Amino acid sequence: MVWWVNRLRCMSVAEIGFRLRRAARTKIARGAALRAVSAPVSAPLPRARTFNVHGAPTMQAGEVEALLAEADRICAGHVVLFADRSFDVGVPTIWNRDPYSGVTGPSIFSSDIAIDNPELVGDIKHVWELNRHLHLVRLAQAWSVSGDVRWLHALEQQLRSWLDQCPPLQGPNWTSPMELGIRLINWALLWQLVGGEASVLFAGESGQRLRADWLDSIHAHCRTISRNLSRHSSANNHLIGELAGLFVASSVWPCWKASGAWMEQARRELEQQARLQYSLDGVNREQAFGYHVFSAEFLFVAGLVGQACDVAFSRTYWSVLQRALRFLRSVRDIQGHVPNVGDSDDGSVFRLDAAGSDRAAQLLALGDTVFGAQPASHPGVRWLLHALPGKRPDADTHESDTGWAFPDGGYLLFGSHFGEENEIKGMLDCGPLGYLGIAAHGHADALSLTLSVAGEQVLVDPGTYSYWQGQKWRDYFRGTSAHNTVRVDGRDQSVSGGRFMWLRKAQASIERMPASPHEFDFRGSHDGYTRLSDPVRHLRSVRFDAATSTLVVRDEVAARKAHPVELFWHFAPELNVRLTSTGLHVRGKRFALQMHTTGSDLKLELVRGAENPPLGWYSRCYQSKEPSDVLRISTVSSAVPVECKFTITFF
Repeated sequence: MVWWVNRLRCMSVAEIGFRLRRAARTKIARGAALRAVSAPVSAPLPRARTFNVHGAPTMQAGEVEALLAEADRICAGHVVLFADRSFDVGVPTIWNRDPYSGVTGPSIFSSDIAIDNPELVGDIKHVWELNRHLHLVRLAQAWSVSGDVRWLHALEQQLRSWLDQCPPLQGPNWTSPMELGIRLINWALLWQLVGGEASVLFAGESGQRLRADWLDSIHAHCRTISRNLSRHSSANNHLIGELAGLFVASSVWPCWKASGAWMEQARRELEQQARLQYSLDGVNREQAFGYHVFSAEFLFVAGLVGQACDVAFSRTYWSVLQRALRFLRSVRDIQGHVPNVGDSDDGSVFRLDAAGSDRAAQLLALGDTVFGAQPASHPGVRWLLHALPGKRPDADTHESDTGWAFPDGGYLLFGSHFGEENEIKGMLDCGPLGYLGIAAHGHADALSLTLSVAGEQVLVDPGTYSYWQGQKWRDYFRGTSAHNTVRVDGRDQSVSGGRFMWLRKAQASIERMPASPHEFDFRGSHDGYTRLSDPVRHLRSVRFDAATSTLVVRDEVAARKAHPVELFWHFAPELNVRLTSTGLHVRGKRFALQMHTTGSDLKLELVRGAENPPLGWYSRCYQSKEPSDVLRISTVSSAVPVECKFTITFF
């Protein structure tokens, strides 16, 4: 009940009306919808598009060997989900079962399923991830490489079992329109790689039956998405994913009367959402770098399918992607690390190369080939462009490769020797909490910063860990104490209303804009604590001097009364961090960092792996966490600022 009250508080009057109408329509039409979507549709016209994909792109011997080995593991029931975790999903696969907990979701009307109830569905993220069918594309790739029909037989068995276990609108795999969209995208890739309409997969009576049942399910997917698009405060990456899936499916399978309208609606709204969900300087407005990549993957796939089908997206659409790549390239350090800002669940729209690969690197390589006409050196890019052949889009060739100031998106970079061996790269967060009314994937990290030295992460954002583990872990990883910033009165800067909802959102403002990343002099503040009975404003100054490799961070807390204040500095787990009477000493592979602090009545404490309450944890990937060192500086607010001076030396 509390969650529903909080959710209503995040809605406009128009959204409340919209959701009431949708709920009423779902309830009234429940039986009719099941009958209408589950019933066989009229035989589709034979107009499915096949891009005449033959064989495989150029591959190294090791890549072929790894692909075929993974395909063998998939056939044995061992599937990689998220970044690189292998799960036993059964032979044949039990599609409605959570491979993490073993709980099997019910085969009932999808809208009746409480996806946040672990006793009913387990961890729904694991169920959804399996049913995106990224791994089925790997079987299609194995067929393309080898021509061995056993991979087609394996695909036939996998698809048949899914269609039998997951009829339209029944079970947990029909609860999220975005998941339907991702599945459609992977089915489209699979369809092209096996040869489309003329595939041996559809030979004989059983093959024709598989084709007919598959097309019926594709139609049900498209129809369900079109009727349940995420709107109002939920119109974030979910809407982009739904529209991308609908566009891809209605382009590859324009087989029904509604297909043309679906395709045009999806293309039109994708153009609009690309502009809305990325800032003018290329930052995804969810303020979550994992979703920056995720949404861009959707936009790229839709755009490439459009090129292959001669349904081109506009120059403006492709410019959004160019700016998104520019931002991503800018924030990466020399070793490819991207700060873990905001939520990330390691979800991918597609996976055409080895598990655990760098998705940011793949996206940048895709941009280099699509926009820069460079040869496709990344294996995932080679496969994607092989499956979706088409002319390159009309795009601006004058977009710069990198930048340092992204004020519209809310990030500023400081440092020296960018792209060189002795690179120092820091990033300051001075943007909004997140996107739309609920800011679902944002973290309470106003005015926080990260730092990388010589390609080693030093001051880190600890990441996400999990959406559905114990509430304390969700609260910690998205809370203020898990970020390199200041907490007042033991409270987060913003007020949470649920696992994916913020009720009151801290607003950051830039009061002094730096002139360059090398002589960086910033001042800003946020209003997150003005909600307190004695309003508090946090002001932060950040100065970096490239000549001396010195970073100075000065924090002031302005209020009428005294308040408990904590300042946190989170360090990467690999570093050697020591707190002595002379200050904090940090040692990496090629550098040393010393920090000295000044202020009034400061208490310095090094914390690692505390659980009650959580503090000192780092999450490299979804469902994984490890202890890391955190320096907590505690004091009571006064007229004396807290100043931390970091000096970096190389060896």
